[in-house]
Amino acid sequence: MKHPALDKLTDLDKRIVVALQRDGRASWRTIAEVVGAPVTTVARRGQQLITDGVIRIAAVPALGAEGPYDSFWVRINATPGKHLAVAAALAENPDVRFCTLVTGSFDVVAELVVRGGATRYPELITDLQSIEGVARWRSDLIMHVYKVSLDWGRQLYGEMFGNGEEVHDLTSASLEDCAPEHFDSADRAILDALRVDGRETFSAIAEQIGLNESSVRRRFERMRAARCVDVLALVPSAALGMGAETLLTVTVAPDRLEQVAQELARYPFVRYLAALLDENALLCEVITPTVADLYSFTRESLAHLDGVRGWSANMELLYLKRGFVETPWWPAELPAPAP
Repeated sequence: MKHPALDKLTDLDKRIVVALQRDGRASWRTIAEVVGAPVTTVARRGQQLITDGVIRIAAVPALGAEGPYDSFWVRINATPGKHLAVAAALAENPDVRFCTLVTGSFDVVAELVVRGGATRYPELITDLQSIEGVARWRSDLIMHVYKVSLDWGRQLYGEMFGNGEEVHDLTSASLEDCAPEHFDSADRAILDALRVDGRETFSAIAEQIGLNESSVRRRFERMRAARCVDVLALVPSAALGMGAETLLTVTVAPDRLEQVAQELARYPFVRYLAALLDENALLCEVITPTVADLYSFTRESLAHLDGVRGWSANMELLYLKRGFVETPWWPAELPAPAP
C-alpha cells in the first residue's frame, strides 16, 4: 500500500506522528515542546497529516467495557480476486477488532472479539463464514496477551522522550481492568464522539451531548485514569519508514512458552504478542524498517531463543481495521467501479 501523502513527509512530520502515538490528545503546544518546533508549524503540519489520512486519532472503550469476552485469531483463504472484498466485509462487522490483507498461505487475517465468551462463537461465524468469497476459514483462541505497543514508533525517535519515559504497552492484566459498570450513558456519548475524531475538543463534545465542558473533561480523564479508554493513533508503518510489517506464528516448546514470550516482549519492534491455543504457539506482530532487518531478527535472535521450534509468517499488505477502528486510507485500494 502506497499512500500518496507519504512521499511528502518530512522528518518533522514523522516526529509529530510519533508524539501523537504517545498521546493522541496532547495539545499542539505539548507536541511542539517534544519535537522542538514552533507551535504554529506543528499545529498546521499535524492537522494536515490528519486531513490527508496519514494518521487517524480515535478514542475507544477498553476491551472489558462490554463485559466478559474471548478473542479468536481468524485466518481466511479467499476465492481468486475476492480477498479485498472479504476483508472489507469483515471490517464492517462491529465484532472484528483487527483486519489485514497478508501474503503467505492465507489471504486475510482478523481478530474476532466474542462478547459473552467463547460459547457464542458459533453464532457469530455463521454469517461471517457465508461472506461471498470466503473459501476456507481457520480460527484459533487467543489465550493470553503479553504485549500491545501503542507507541511502537518511539523506537525511531526515542531521544524525544528520554530514557526514563514510560513505554505505553498493554498486557492481558491491563486489558481486563475495565467493566460495563464503569460507564454511564454520558460516558458512552463522549466516547462515541471521540471515536469519530479523537482530537475533538471537550467544549465541542459538551455542546453535542448537552453537558458543560468541565464535566466532559472530568469524565474523560476519569475513564482514562481507570484504563477504560484507549486513545489510538492509526498510521501506516511506511509513514515512519517501517517497510516490513509481519505476523509471525512462533511454535514453542510447552515448557518454554513464558520465557520465550518474555524475551520477545523486550524487543521494541514487537508490537503485539499473544499466546494461541493451537500448537502451543505465540502470535507476534513485528514492525521493522526493511526486510533485511526482519531477516536479521529471525536468524540472529528468534532462531536462537531457547524453546523456539519454528515459525510461519505472513507479511501485512494493507490493514483495514485496528482497535475496532477502520483506517482512513484503505478505501483508496478498492477498484474503481466499471463505467
